[in-house]
Amino acid sequence: MTAMPKSPTEPFQAERLRASLRPLAAGQALSAEALAYQRHYGLDLPQHPAVRSRLGSFTSDGLDLVAQLWLPPEPQATLILLHGYYDHMGLYRHVIDWALSLNLAALAFDLPGHGLSAGPRASIDDFASYQRALHGLLDEAASLDLPQPWHLCGQSTGGAILLDYLLTGAPRPEPGATILLAPLVRPRAWGLSKLSYHLLSPFKSAIPRRFSANSSDPAFLDFLQNRDPLQPRNLPTAWVGALARWIPRIERAQRSALQPLVVQGEDDMTVDWRHNLAVLQAKFDQPQILRIPGARHHLANEHEDIRKRYFAFLSERLR
Repeated sequence: MTAMPKSPTEPFQAERLRASLRPLAAGQALSAEALAYQRHYGLDLPQHPAVRSRLGSFTSDGLDLVAQLWLPPEPQATLILLHGYYDHMGLYRHVIDWALSLNLAALAFDLPGHGLSAGPRASIDDFASYQRALHGLLDEAASLDLPQPWHLCGQSTGGAILLDYLLTGAPRPEPGATILLAPLVRPRAWGLSKLSYHLLSPFKSAIPRRFSANSSDPAFLDFLQNRDPLQPRNLPTAWVGALARWIPRIERAQRSALQPLVVQGEDDMTVDWRHNLAVLQAKFDQPQILRIPGARHHLANEHEDIRKRYFAFLSERLR
């Protein structure tokens, strides 16, 4: 079992932290509030004493989105990280630790409406907004002159955003691997979810969120539900509508010659993973797929033995 960081007596003040942030490219020193935020989520990473980090913002669709950079002294490449739905970059310390162990710079951000970023909580009108946010993050990586290749990594909805980027956008301009952790194409029981959306959306703008056991690490599940002040508590019906419009578009997309690296747990009860893997195999030229028996959906915070297995798979291919 992997223990999550203990919550401080007085958690960081998210609104105060948001208001204090300058553009990421400005290289603002970490404030006391930013340091408290890092400690709360274990992002201070004392096992990497030479790594410098910064926290700042950039603008997309008129929203201030918050990004974070971890920079080793002489990085050889960069990992650009996209989190899943309801998540935020504060929950990805294991992935960041792994990237730094490979001497990669790591750049992450909170999607619109998530974490420290602005926007309606956990909502979006159209998945195209996620593409504009991703392009904004890539522009930040370019302005910071982060070393190439740029490896892209997305968990769940973050993986869906990368699928959209690879399949429907302009050809990827920078070299690097694409890593998809339990990528979303269709959620589990999507037919029932669509029916519920059509019945409820005329009357409700959101429904209460149900926390699921999406990891085999009970400490992570406890932290998520009880000690994470950035967790949304509702599912906006607008987001479900945006997903309903996105799925057929991505399933109709043209085939790509790219070969993403895919990690999928076989006990995933969040996405329709068998359907999703079939879509990926149809859309890409021999994607490299690692299926892990016993692994659930939130691979970034799965049990340590599971993380070690897929990190070894990814490390071998990135090297």
